[in-house]
Amino acid sequence: THPDPLNRKETVAQLASEWQQKLALENAKVGRDTYLNMLDGLTYGEDPRQGFVENSTFYHPELKFQMPVPTGWQYQNSPQQFQMAPQDGKALMFLALAQGEDVVSAANTLIQHYALQSVNSSQLTIHGNTAIEVIGNQVTQEASGETPAGTPTVKVKMTLIQYGDLIYQLTGVSAFEDFNSYAAQFNGTMSQFKKLTDPEKLNRQPKRLRLYKTTQSKSLRDQLTDKGIPNDRLDEWAIVNGMELTDIVSAGTTIKVLK
Repeated sequence: THPDPLNRKETVAQLASEWQQKLALENAKVGRDTYLNMLDGLTYGEDPRQGFVENSTFYHPELKFQMPVPTGWQYQNSPQQFQMAPQDGKALMFLALAQGEDVVSAANTLIQHYALQSVNSSQLTIHGNTAIEVIGNQVTQEASGETPAGTPTVKVKMTLIQYGDLIYQLTGVSAFEDFNSYAAQFNGTMSQFKKLTDPEKLNRQPKRLRLYKTTQSKSLRDQLTDKGIPNDRLDEWAIVNGMELTDIVSAGTTIKVLK
């Protein structure tokens, strides 16, 4: 159903002409500025209000917490969870919300969900927050080759933390035989989950797309440079504006810039 890229331009022009006739448009005009005005203030790029990493620490201004990211680990943030993993891919740690009336019931629900055989469980306090720590194994259900049923294959460490009205789960996972190699990193992150109080981090704001009406006729490159777009992002902002950097932008033209 995707338009044929070989003749898409010609097809669009033809369809536009047909619809102009069908709608009997009179004195039609291109509503470029009307459209652009609706984009003014749009968040551009990732919104730090929904979490960001800086100096190996994950900060979440909206939910007001922070926690360290193990040195050298890669990470990915999404509305559902924050994931971390070493470059060798042999472990995974993630932060997500958990369901339950308290940390104990939330832990029990997750133990069943992940089909864990609990090895150890202990209640504790992490930076003033009620928490529970669970270590468990996932085991083979059936014998396979020389591996008998009930053999541990995956080891999991979960820390459930009651923070405000929400319960967070920090879960670390690795193959059973690799767990001890990553236990320190799991513990280092889970034990340092705490309230975010730094005003600079709490008040971090996203970059926003802003409109600028040019006052002189000059190249797009010069227009963007004058508005503070760095050299290494000029190509990006040429694409955002649908122009070439060498295009001459007349005075009075609205262009998109970053603020």
